[in-house]
Amino acid sequence: MSIQTIHVRTNPEYDVTIGPGLLGECGPRLKETVGLCHMAVVTDSNVAPLYLETVKSSLLEAGFKVSTYVFPAGESNKNFNTLSDILEFLAGEQLTRTDCVAALGGGVTGDMAGLAAALYLRGVKYVQLPTTLLAAVDSSVGGKTAIDLSAGKNLAGAFMQPSAVICDTSCLKTLPPHVFAGGAAEAIKTGILCGEKLFALFEADVLSTAPEVIISQCVTYKAGVVERDEKEQGERKLLNLGHTIGHAIEKCSNYQISHGRAVSVGTYIMTCAAENLGWTDGPISSRVCDCLRRNWLPTGLSYPPEKLAQAALSDKKRAGDSITIVVPRAIGHCELEKIHVSELEGIIRAGVE
Repeated sequence: MSIQTIHVRTNPEYDVTIGPGLLGECGPRLKETVGLCHMAVVTDSNVAPLYLETVKSSLLEAGFKVSTYVFPAGESNKNFNTLSDILEFLAGEQLTRTDCVAALGGGVTGDMAGLAAALYLRGVKYVQLPTTLLAAVDSSVGGKTAIDLSAGKNLAGAFMQPSAVICDTSCLKTLPPHVFAGGAAEAIKTGILCGEKLFALFEADVLSTAPEVIISQCVTYKAGVVERDEKEQGERKLLNLGHTIGHAIEKCSNYQISHGRAVSVGTYIMTCAAENLGWTDGPISSRVCDCLRRNWLPTGLSYPPEKLAQAALSDKKRAGDSITIVVPRAIGHCELEKIHVSELEGIIRAGVE
């Protein structure tokens, strides 16, 4: 596969580079992007044994000064304690405003390192080195950074665009099947939003045979949305398809259910609800169900609608007594609907009964 580059026109602008073997080339590539500096590489305990030395060696050979920080893997560590530890690490290593943070790993690492970069010295540069499918197709692009609070997911964060995203597709080969499937959920969500051309690729099993094709199309779609609505005032909210219910599932499970699997169930419930309530342009739930299951993703859950609705009350998309949901009308046609929070339980119930 040839190297692909997708330019994201935000403030600041940056490139997303996609292809095999890129972690071993990250040093010279980042030298061109951010310049030689002190690079603080933040990663987790799952990714460090696999890729940290490759990244560190490439950076050192290119002339960077390198410091590394490894935190315990898992959504349960996406909190203030870990954030504080990363900030103390950056300060202890004496990073300055001309230096840079590198997020090496999946969505949790990208969020944690990105938010730390946004806060440290009121903002230093950071780059994303995604190693999971979920991070590659979604979380590494767009500049959302956050941590979880006890009340809910991603409730404290900042918009902070990276200076570069380098996506090494070779990393996908080391992913456990359930982790790869979790990324598929975000990719399929993007397919529902984007339209038949992308969605049909999932039905044709392109994700398992040529994931780089899916990654590039998902990133291209998301880049366009983010360029038009960087701070999520309108169109970008569509990217939350399945996430209000998905985040509620994560919270109810005490984050034992992964983000991707929760989003899969949330997306299917919302699709069924829209169809059962007569909001769709025709039947689409069976196609969505087949597509999710084809990619080893769940479509059912064991939590009652009232419990999910209660958990969703702390969702960051809530505004007073209203909450904005994403309603799929058809493949490639989704709309935002503002509802009273009291309506959410009934909508969830329509999607599971």
